[in-house]
Amino acid sequence: MAIKNLRTLFASQLQPGQPARSKAGEALKEPGGDYEALHKQMKRLFNSKPGKKYGRFSEDTGESPFSAWLTDYLEEKQPFSSLTDRLFGQWQDLLDRSQEEYQGHLMLVHEALADSDVIYLLILESDSALRFDASQALDATEVLSLSRLNLALRVELDDWRGDAPAENYLTLVHARGTGEIGELFIKLAGFTNQVDVEKETLTFLDAVEAFARESEAPEDAGKVRHRAYEFCKEQHALGEPVAVEALSGYLDEDRPERFKQFAAQSRDLPEDTVLHPDHRKVKKLVRIAGSGGGMSVSFSSDLVNQAIYYDRDKDALTITRLPKALREQLQRYLEVRED
Repeated sequence: MAIKNLRTLFASQLQPGQPARSKAGEALKEPGGDYEALHKQMKRLFNSKPGKKYGRFSEDTGESPFSAWLTDYLEEKQPFSSLTDRLFGQWQDLLDRSQEEYQGHLMLVHEALADSDVIYLLILESDSALRFDASQALDATEVLSLSRLNLALRVELDDWRGDAPAENYLTLVHARGTGEIGELFIKLAGFTNQVDVEKETLTFLDAVEAFARESEAPEDAGKVRHRAYEFCKEQHALGEPVAVEALSGYLDEDRPERFKQFAAQSRDLPEDTVLHPDHRKVKKLVRIAGSGGGMSVSFSSDLVNQAIYYDRDKDALTITRLPKALREQLQRYLEVRED
């Protein structure tokens, strides 16, 4: 990882209706060191964030000109400093009209990877901390939060500007509770949503389940589900979607074409399909869980008809081979009740 360019802006809007205050840092070329470490941590938070959205730039560049400014920068029609001057100016204009209090750092990063370049636009948040000053008096201060990232955008430059542009080249982190500031950030980024994550999750689950049922033995079906879940989890950790062709090779290394051919024929999914499943819901492939009425149950799907049996007629669940800790708790409870 190497940062080509980076710049930050601190902005605050503590009196809605009044002009926001802001102060920009210098445009840094290949800053290295601590900046690389900070960006690495922000990327880790970005990749691990659930519920990301996927899309593209809005075509209304009058309302959201970030994509046009970014194009000029990439085509060397303006320097990074001019790009960020314009972007930071628009952010202040948006905050001027905000009715919510806000303060935080906006950071734009141009990162060069081994095989592609990526742009990150992030809102860095702060945490309160205590310290002793030079006279040993207790003093409150603000430090950057290294555990929270609620608003961020990633632009895959090759997918956006390559010879065969992808349909979705933007990834957005837009956490719940960000309110009006979150909506202003989306307007600043010019993000428009193109992917129905819930629908693609169901498509992924349906294709994998159907493929698993084609297995000759129950244990083979379980392996398919586990490998599909592991692949999805690994892609989520990398911040990458699930490509059907890559998944096919992962599910069966000896016959890497099996799943993609099955998906194309039975589920009308072309081999070049890329899905964006919610990794939290994909866990249904390997675990069965439910709660209600004072009860919470969760177990591996592999245990069905081996250690756990469900009687549909009686709507009853029979569990054998209880976990040791659960068995001991039940024994202690019954002993107390008997006494």
